[in-house]
This record gives sequence, C-alpha cells and structure tokens, in this order.
Amino acid sequence: MLFNDLPPITPLTCESPRPAREKVFRRVLGSPFGRKTKKAIMRNAELYNAKNKKQGQHHGPITPAFQRVLSVMLWKFHNTRTGYCFPSYETIAAAAKCCRDTVYEAIKALEAADILTWVNRFDKIPIQCRGAFGRVFTFWKYVTLSNAYCFRDPLPCGMESDSYASENPPGTLNQKLSDTKDSVKIVVLDPEISWQSALIGLGRACGAIPAAAAV
Repeated sequence: MLFNDLPPITPLTCESPRPAREKVFRRVLGSPFGRKTKKAIMRNAELYNAKNKKQGQHHGPITPAFQRVLSVMLWKFHNTRTGYCFPSYETIAAAAKCCRDTVYEAIKALEAADILTWVNRFDKIPIQCRGAFGRVFTFWKYVTLSNAYCFRDPLPCGMESDSYASENPPGTLNQKLSDTKDSVKIVVLDPEISWQSALIGLGRACGAIPAAAAV
C-alpha cells in the first residue's frame, strides 16, 4: 500500500496548564485565626519578597500595592471567629485604594507565594414570572458570587491559643450553663391559694413533694 511505510499517528492530548478551580455552592471556605497569625502572614509575605527579589526589583514579587490588598483582606474583611473572607474585587479595591486589575494581580501573586487560596462561589435565586393565563411560575437561576479566600496559617498548631483572650468575651458556653445549673431558685407555694394548692397536690401525686405528715 501507499501509506504502509508511514509511522503510526499519535493522538494529541491537550492538558490544562493548571487544575480547574473548585466551585462551592452555598458554602464558604474559611480559616479562623487571630491577630498573631495575621501578623505572621504579613511577615511571611515580607520574607517571600526578600527571598524572591530579583535584580532591579525594589520590593520583590509582592509589591506595596499587593501588600495593601493583603492587609485589608486580613484586617478588614477576614472574620477572626468564623474565618470567612469573601469580599468582591471592587470592595477590596476601594479599601486598598487601588484599581480592580491590581486586586486581580495581587491575588494571583499571593496565591503563587502560597499565602492564600480561593474558590468560586455560586448560589441560586428564585425568579417568578407570570404566564399567559395569569399563572405564576417560579424557576431558579444560578448566579456567581464573590470568591471565598482561605489563608495559609504559617504558625505551628497551638500557637494561636493565647491570642483569643482579648477577642472573646470572658467565660465559655459550658461555664455559663454550669452557672445556670448551680443557681437554683426556691419557690414557696401557699396551700391557701387554689392554683398553688393544685400544684402541691400534683407534686405529691408525682412524688416530687413529700406527703404531708399525719397530725
């Protein structure tokens, strides 16, 4: 045959340069931590700059504008207790006093430095429309929300335990429950009052109140 001497054709495979971004539905990615960890994250960004600064660069890959973006995300939008952080690009840009493109580049640089990661969020909302005969129909529309950001904790486990002392109110939930159990209120019922006399009789029938001594 004419094409018998040709080598076999190898099928081409097209691979994405990076894995697909995770998408979450009505779930927020969070990393709860306090002031000590936030300071360590800012310090980690400075160390990354010092290690990866190239010749001719003044600050390194994370520029001062990128550091402002990281600062407002940590200190203004990150919730210490829940770990939630999902501001929009426009909200971050207004707080960091920069443009939206700078926020995009800053997040990309911070993710390359392994300081944070993020996922896409989406939700569904009901939309009602009226049909030809006046009947109302409801259908669901999926909408894209702002990204959810999760910061890498550079501190070892257990280093953040003392930082919540000034941020949480004194006393835990278990302590409050135990205080409630210990404080027992004593009520004295008057048998001369009809409804209180009925309660006394019910208590004796249930065994909660001892029977009256015989005279």
